[in-house]
Amino acid sequence: MTHGGAESQRDSRSLPELVSQLTSDLATLVRRESELVRTELGEKLQAAGRAAGEVAAGGVLVLAALLVLLQALVLALAKVMDPIWASLLVGVGVAGVGVWLVRAGLKLMSPEHLSPERSARQFQKDADLMKGR
Repeated sequence: MTHGGAESQRDSRSLPELVSQLTSDLATLVRRESELVRTELGEKLQAAGRAAGEVAAGGVLVLAALLVLLQALVLALAKVMDPIWASLLVGVGVAGVGVWLVRAGLKLMSPEHLSPERSARQFQKDADLMKGR
């Protein structure tokens, strides 16, 4: 019986009251969903921060391992040549590889490599199509 009473009460509200209630409900919904998005983004950023810390720690350990391996190479070469020359040889070799990688990376970061050529061609095709060519 109370259900029927609620039905008649809802039916008795005017259109402006219904619109006002709908507007209020929508505002509440948007506010709650934006709070949910903010909370979820905060959690995701915290997880990304932890992941970045793990990546950094892993990078430090890989660098330390590389240094140990390079020192082992110097020690191995020192068995067949003077240790100073072995160190110089390994150092120059590693520096050469590093310079080559830096140059290759800088070349790939140059403006002509970063320009969106395919998109520009597609935009040109679209413009030509619109002009009726």
